[in-house]
This record gives sequence, C-alpha cells and structure tokens, in this order.
Amino acid sequence: MSELTSITDFPKPKTVTGGCLCGAIRYQANFPEDHDFLKSSGSCQCTQCRRNTGALIFVAHTAPLSGFTFLTSTTTLKNFYATPGFQRGFCTDCGSFLYWRDESRQDIALAVGGVDPEFLSKFGFALANASGNNVWCENEIKGVTDGLVGKQRGVKWARSSEEGVRM
Repeated sequence: MSELTSITDFPKPKTVTGGCLCGAIRYQANFPEDHDFLKSSGSCQCTQCRRNTGALIFVAHTAPLSGFTFLTSTTTLKNFYATPGFQRGFCTDCGSFLYWRDESRQDIALAVGGVDPEFLSKFGFALANASGNNVWCENEIKGVTDGLVGKQRGVKWARSSEEGVRM
C-alpha cells in the first residue's frame, strides 16, 4: 500500500479483465457498488490449491457470478473436480489456472494471478489483500509461509471439512 492508501480507503475497480497465459480464454468480472473488497480477498494453503497453482499460497478474489463473463470462446476451458461440486477452471492449451468455484454458491473465486497487469498495478491491494478468509492455514509450511499472508487481518479458518470448509 502506498502512503495515500489505507486499509479503509484504497482504489477499487468496477471491472477487471484477465485470462490465461496463451490468451485463448479471456474474462471480465464486474463488481457491484457495495462489493466488499476486504472480505472478498482471501487465500488458501491446502494441498489441492498448492498443487493446482504451483504456489505455496493461492490468493483469490471472490466476485459475483452474475458479473462474470467470458470474452472469448471457452473451447479450451476445462473444469477439474478434485472434490465433487467444486470446479477448478483451467486452460487446456497452456494449463493456466483461472478460478475455483463452489457450485452451490453464486460467486466465483478468481485466481488473482490471472488478472491483467494493468488492473493489478492499480488495484492490487483491493484484489489481493487477503483480509478475508485465509483457509487451511494449519497446512502452512512452518518457517516459510507463516506470517506472509497477513493472516492477522483475515479469519484463520478451518483445518478440515468438518469445520465448515470444503476444498
């Protein structure tokens, strides 16, 4: 955050675009006026998200499904289900991970790394502040990922699906 930005006052986008590495899949996400950018930004450290993204921490921003639109053909889009009812969308040409989605909800968790650079440079804090839920933190890599996510701001959530989080 810059000197002009605070946890309560930061630039917020109305729309972002993004897509996969090869450009075959492009999307647009529109945010309503009352979108909570702090609550909607979160992270996960479960093994599935690590393997899916190739990163120690998956940072996502949840947007309303009603405001999400594909701008290109989706012929290279594939949904993988590591857990029934939970989509992990990726491009079959380049392998880029684009989103995670609980099919019982009307939202979509965008992989923030797939958002176009011009939006990340201007609205990075709004999209990737991880102030929302930081899930499966019990699975953090001690000494490597602990303390990196800003978990003190977010809610440190469940260790298992019995505690309310299904991945």
